[in-house]
Amino acid sequence: MLFSSIGRFITFCARHAWAVVALFILLSGAGVYAGMTSLGVTTDTSKMLSPRLAWKQRSDEMGRLFPQKENLLVAVVEADLPEEGADTARELTRILAADHKNFEFARQPDANPYLVRNGFMFLDVPPLTKVLDDTITAQPFLASLAQDPSARGLFGALSLIAQGVEQGQANLTAFQAPLEGFVKTLEQAADGHAEYMSWERLLGGQLTDLAGRYQFVVTKPNLDYGSFQPGGAAADAMRKAIGTLEFVKSKHAKVYLTGQVQLDDEEFATVAEGMVAGLLGSLALVTLWLTLAVRSWRVVLPIVITLVAGLLLTTGFAALAVGTLNLISVAFAILFVGIAVDFAIQFSVRFRAQELSAPTQAAIFEALRRTGEETGHQILVAALATSAGFLAFTPTAFLGVAQLGLIAGVGMIVAFICTTSLLPALLRICHPPLNCPSMGYAFMRPVDERIRSHRKWFLLFFGAVALCGLVLTPSLQFDGDPLHTKNPNSEGMRALKLLIENPQTSPYSAELLTPSLADAQKQAERLSGLPDVHDVMWLGSFVPVQQTEKLALIHDAASMLLPTLIVPAPKPAPDAAQLRAAAGDTATALGSVLDKLPAQDPLRRIQAALARLAQAPDATIMAANTALVRFLPMELDQLRLMLQAGPVTIKDIPHDIADDYLLPDGRALVEVHPKGMMNSSGALHRFVASLQQIDPDMAGSAVDIVESARSIVMAFEQAAGAAVIMIAIILFLALRRLLDMALVLAPLLLSALMTVILIVVLPETLNFANIIALPLLLGVGVSFNIYFVMNWRDGVRYPLASPTARAVLFSALTTGTAFGSLALSHHPGTASMGRLLLLSLACTLIGTLVFVPALLPSSPNSKK
Repeated sequence: MLFSSIGRFITFCARHAWAVVALFILLSGAGVYAGMTSLGVTTDTSKMLSPRLAWKQRSDEMGRLFPQKENLLVAVVEADLPEEGADTARELTRILAADHKNFEFARQPDANPYLVRNGFMFLDVPPLTKVLDDTITAQPFLASLAQDPSARGLFGALSLIAQGVEQGQANLTAFQAPLEGFVKTLEQAADGHAEYMSWERLLGGQLTDLAGRYQFVVTKPNLDYGSFQPGGAAADAMRKAIGTLEFVKSKHAKVYLTGQVQLDDEEFATVAEGMVAGLLGSLALVTLWLTLAVRSWRVVLPIVITLVAGLLLTTGFAALAVGTLNLISVAFAILFVGIAVDFAIQFSVRFRAQELSAPTQAAIFEALRRTGEETGHQILVAALATSAGFLAFTPTAFLGVAQLGLIAGVGMIVAFICTTSLLPALLRICHPPLNCPSMGYAFMRPVDERIRSHRKWFLLFFGAVALCGLVLTPSLQFDGDPLHTKNPNSEGMRALKLLIENPQTSPYSAELLTPSLADAQKQAERLSGLPDVHDVMWLGSFVPVQQTEKLALIHDAASMLLPTLIVPAPKPAPDAAQLRAAAGDTATALGSVLDKLPAQDPLRRIQAALARLAQAPDATIMAANTALVRFLPMELDQLRLMLQAGPVTIKDIPHDIADDYLLPDGRALVEVHPKGMMNSSGALHRFVASLQQIDPDMAGSAVDIVESARSIVMAFEQAAGAAVIMIAIILFLALRRLLDMALVLAPLLLSALMTVILIVVLPETLNFANIIALPLLLGVGVSFNIYFVMNWRDGVRYPLASPTARAVLFSALTTGTAFGSLALSHHPGTASMGRLLLLSLACTLIGTLVFVPALLPSSPNSKK
């Protein structure tokens, strides 16, 4: 009854071909309208999983309580000199903070006055003692500079060193490193190539490295969610501001953009890049394979039109059902083309193979009816099984694939309807030639016979392959880190890589919300003792420890230094003549003690450079003055400020710091940074597991990555089980025999195990983007296998020689072409999806064209 019903429906559509075409034009137009007005795309990977998950609720709650930490756009400043980086970051912060149109706020965290004033206090006692002793030793030098913060004052200070050498009272051992740093700048200036000198490195030495190489400007942009790149306007404004900065224009500083906003915008751009070209290229290649498969444009054109119509209808459904696509479901179009074309090919190849008594309209209708009766039920079962493979993901917590499952699952039903209604109508209009028995592969008949005669050996071989796949299944690894599916060459990812090596700027952190500051302190002490933890930050971390001992050291140093560093009226800036005179006087003073200096002493080179500067033209000497002391006043101001540090408590911490760690209701945040690199799944899992043993309610990016991986694997297990059950029910209802159902499912299981082997051997890591390939394998495998098994039930003895084999082969080529376009994507997640789909398709094809013919026993009711 079903066979004849499908045949009559196909004939009805063919008889009313123009009406059917008109109806589909209207429906397709509605799909286009819905897609253009109601369909959007989000790159937010945080929405890939259900908000009902406990760990996801904790993560979302953290985002709600600390919104200033969410959706940030961060500028990372890398400069030749620390002062150049600080100046660049400070000026960029000033510009962006004034841009209220694009930014909610802009901050330079390291330049907070509280942190600067207490800079000495945050040092441990031993390095603090050393830096203060060195500063006290340099007191005469610094005093001279404070009174005259110019190259003239600097040269005068060097004259003091000459006097000390002359009198035998100068111990220059502690000054060798600063002098070596100074001499290079001085020689460049004397040669007419003045470059700025870093006073921070000169006076701070190795302590400068403690602050890290980079400066940061943290902004919260005003996002435009109506745009495909919500942070695009803010990023453009930031780049425009960066282009105006002094040290960026001189190429002494570089500024990189990163942060969640930048990464999300780049991800959409990467996914979208080539997507349209890939889809068009895929359609072009699919058209080529179709031409080779059916050998007539009168068939190719109806198939292509049917595919396009089905795609537009599915797009319209996506717009109405989900509204916003994610980074996984955005691939539904290519998947639809790759899979739905199988139905059209099966129908068209069988149609062209029909024997036609006369080229009349009645004969065409009869050929369509017979084709519908022969293949309609097979295509229906294949569509239902493929749809079940997709829809199995819909109820799971993995919303990213659930969305794709819903769209593609319904799309398979749409494809079946288009194949049995629009395609027959178009075939009737185009009137292709029939009577093509060559649609099959007659030359494959000996291969069929060889496989059947050696079927035991084939079955033993595939049994061994299946066993190997079972053994390797526990070796499958799932990487839930969303950073590993992003384009590593994008600006945001390149900038992020610069930060990963520093635990305090690493994106892999964990957070814990405690009831009070006292609880935060207790948890911080517990977590700090874990071997995988580098450091733990809470509000109390911003209160220096051992304050009594440190303040005593600072105050002693201040009593000696501040009276000479605080100068009410420094000398006015010198002119070129005064600078030349000072350089000449110092060169003469140093020249008089050269015989008392070691051969490699940097003072010898300093004396030679000063002698040249004393003869230099005005432009050269003035450029030298600027290069030598451009950053000196900033360094002296900071030194004066740090020497005036006093006792502080938690209450003294400013709000812009405290708000990141303390809520108005008293709850306090604890932030944990990992030790070592977290770029491997194993290291990240160990870090999170150690934290969850202390408190299972940990949150943060590291926890999100680990827990999302667990949730995705669980969702896949649930979906795979549900898909197998639904497919088995569909097959049993269609075939009514357990043996026949097993004949379809066995090659399906074999294909899955073969795919496991390839994943482990190549290797190809599973991630949240490509895991869709595995349930998809179930649907595609059934759709191929069902044709052979149903033909076998109808008595087809040589499956590889039949038109079905031709249709399966070219269906695989068209499907592989669509998947291949995904594999060529610049987006690593999409590309990995394409690669895994190709691998699973290849395994499915081997299972269908080799294992199935070996598995099928000789048909007891052979007819063909």
